[in-house]
Amino acid sequence: MPDPADQPPLWPFPAAQGISEVLEWRTDVLSSRAGEQRIAIRPRPREIVTLRHRLDALGMARAAELARAGFAGDWHVPLWHLALQPHADLVQGATEILLDTGLADFRTGGLAAIAVDGREAAAMAIASVQADRLNLADPLVLQLPAMTVAARRITVAPVRAGMLTSTIEIARRRQSDGTVTASFLLRDAPDIAAPTLPSYLGRPVQTDPSLVRRPLTASLRRAVEYVDNGFGPVVVEPMREVFERNEAITLKAQGPAARHALRRWLWSLRGRQASFWVPTWGHELQLRADMTTGSVLMRVAPIAKLADYVGRRIMLEMPGALRFRTITAAIAEGPNHRLTISSDLGVPVPLGTKVHFLTAVRADADRVEFQHGAVASEVTLPVIEVSA
Repeated sequence: MPDPADQPPLWPFPAAQGISEVLEWRTDVLSSRAGEQRIAIRPRPREIVTLRHRLDALGMARAAELARAGFAGDWHVPLWHLALQPHADLVQGATEILLDTGLADFRTGGLAAIAVDGREAAAMAIASVQADRLNLADPLVLQLPAMTVAARRITVAPVRAGMLTSTIEIARRRQSDGTVTASFLLRDAPDIAAPTLPSYLGRPVQTDPSLVRRPLTASLRRAVEYVDNGFGPVVVEPMREVFERNEAITLKAQGPAARHALRRWLWSLRGRQASFWVPTWGHELQLRADMTTGSVLMRVAPIAKLADYVGRRIMLEMPGALRFRTITAAIAEGPNHRLTISSDLGVPVPLGTKVHFLTAVRADADRVEFQHGAVASEVTLPVIEVSA
């Protein structure tokens, strides 16, 4: 272990309630009449973690004294929202902990926090990180209350340096029961690789099954200027050629692997910088006839003018896979509209297949907030349509 005198103090209290994690990028969006240019000013996000602890009288007193002694300095902050359970029991004298290190931000030369039965955590120095284990700089001794501790009783979390961003709040329900809330701005944001997602025309497609469209929050608009001289009729002058659709999407992740994948995807967006495809999941194109193998003709119920179909991207929910295509032509055929798609699907498409529009979007905010609960993590992201 490093000399504690040379290290920032550890904020040792385990999180007993929901944790909020805020990621903040900075992007300049330069709009033109036909599109926009996005310039990333902060390529890695600022991370703000808010921890809430349910403590007794002694715990609240310790939190108050820790804050009094080191409020303006750096802290070692356990990232309880990235905590994992080891795959094997721990024994005193052990120098390794078996767990999936790729699912959390463990770093060689950094620290890990170990908590047993939800009590205060102790810090251990990490000598090296392997895919399936942490190798410790010193053997486990005082961190464990017994010679052997079952894995289900242990929580291991990465530790990052951080600084307090606001006052520490103590809400005392009773003399021996209260909640302590502390927010930390973390240092040294990681460089997280983008996840592997389905892609179409150079953009990833977000097809997470937890994605929920919220049509009640959708807004459809086009930038216009209302010209009114006060005497005659009001004239509407379009200022941009881009039609804008704003919506909010909500994604949920249950379990460490799903949570890690969701965090990787949010990192890849870099706030408002990157764009991606989102299916509407609206079943807008309803087939009126089966499609045979090799056919590029799709007969659907009319929903739009013929010219408005051309250039639209679509997603077909095929058995075992999602397929993406572009509509290249449209004509009227009796009561139906016959659409031509960019290429055949190679298999028959039955009548009941669901077909949705694909929308190219980007995040409409550089600030993203996670809510990490005991069972799942959730994030709501405002998005805006961009030109394809």
